[in-house]
Amino acid sequence: MSTAPRRISKKRKFAKDGVFFAELNAFLQKELAEEGYSGCEVRVTPSRTEVILRATKTREVLGEKGRRIRELTSAVQKRFNYEEQAIELFAEKVPFRGLCAQAQAESLRYKLLGGLAVRRACYGVLRFVMDSEAKGVELIISGKLRSQRAKSMKFREGYMIKTGNATKHFVDKAVRHVLLRQGVLGIKVAIMLPWDPTGKKGPKDPLPDVVKILEPKDEDAEIEAVEAQ
Repeated sequence: MSTAPRRISKKRKFAKDGVFFAELNAFLQKELAEEGYSGCEVRVTPSRTEVILRATKTREVLGEKGRRIRELTSAVQKRFNYEEQAIELFAEKVPFRGLCAQAQAESLRYKLLGGLAVRRACYGVLRFVMDSEAKGVELIISGKLRSQRAKSMKFREGYMIKTGNATKHFVDKAVRHVLLRQGVLGIKVAIMLPWDPTGKKGPKDPLPDVVKILEPKDEDAEIEAVEAQ
């Protein structure tokens, strides 16, 4: 007697997919921190599940003759109970590193772990992001920065929107934690992306409050056209 595959409710499926993505993202974030991991995308096809990893150093992610990515694929396959060839990992290079909040948060994290002063590390990231044609950037570092008393420092430059639907498309955010000897530091990075009609550097649509002023029409030319009729 053959048993039919058990149907799963829509609600449970969304919850299951969300947990899978969160666990996968946390695992890859831990494994590929040094390679500049900047997020992933999961595509489900009828034959297999494809995971596209975005990183700044794709050569290190792939490894020698693709060895590293095969090891990662095997680890993910065993952890999430996938069959052989049912899941595959691909690496994709981040085209604009300065406009990726996750890449900059990771970069700042490594600067702080290396012992660089907080202000110097933050101003370095701030300058790099603004040189990459971002409209604005905001960094928040909180924790035991110098003294035993915890505090937070904010570094801002350029233009940044905080509310409205446009924040979903124009503001790229990332959060990281730095485990130092004196305690844990929290890093928040927010980058305001520029408007790009091609959609490569930022959203294709302009901000909703941008007003375009058209050039006035030449009245003399219009009068002459009317008279000619």
